[in-house]
Amino acid sequence: MKSLGITPLEPAKVLKTRVYEALKDLIGQMDIYSNEAPRRLDERALGEQLGVSRTPVREAISRLEQEGLVQNIARRGTFIVRKTKEEILDMIDVWAALESMAARMATTRSSDEEIAQLRKMYTTYDSAEETRAHIDEYSETNIEFHQTIIKLGKSPLIKQMADQLFFHMRAIRTSTIKERDRLSRSVIDHIRIIEALEDRDPYHAEQLVRDHALELARHVEKFVDYLD
Repeated sequence: MKSLGITPLEPAKVLKTRVYEALKDLIGQMDIYSNEAPRRLDERALGEQLGVSRTPVREAISRLEQEGLVQNIARRGTFIVRKTKEEILDMIDVWAALESMAARMATTRSSDEEIAQLRKMYTTYDSAEETRAHIDEYSETNIEFHQTIIKLGKSPLIKQMADQLFFHMRAIRTSTIKERDRLSRSVIDHIRIIEALEDRDPYHAEQLVRDHALELARHVEKFVDYLD
């Protein structure tokens, strides 16, 4: 077979990337805002769990620190960065602008089959009681719903900008979904958004998505005192 001229992958480089991706995914799954104390990362424990030495773990943590996701504090260790309430509110405002524009674009850029993905997410939630009974599962569905809207807009630039916010947006949505019956309101809002997308109504879809995000901001502003 004729050589394709591909440079062989360096095992060390592949390992570093895999460790970095594993740690970033692990941190992304954590509930970092429900507890007042920031979460500490233990290099030794992480290395043991991943089955690697501390060196690639340390390199991955350094990369995460450059991205602003973790912070190394001298003589104390490495901690996952928690944003202040003011920073979270600013991020939600920006997310509201990005996601609402993606929803507007989705009404003309996405197929019926692609939009139908959103409705399929809710086939198992027939009632408020059913949703509460599977709240952890719904929390993941909630995150997936908002990611999917961004994708349906089919704008690489919007997706790139949204990805930069998603780490903390995911964490704050996870911690607030169980508060003050936001779960029931979330389901209602999502169904209305799906209907607007199915109707190909760009202005209504944009408005509903923006209002839904700004409602999260109002909730954080009024009730989330653990960010102060």
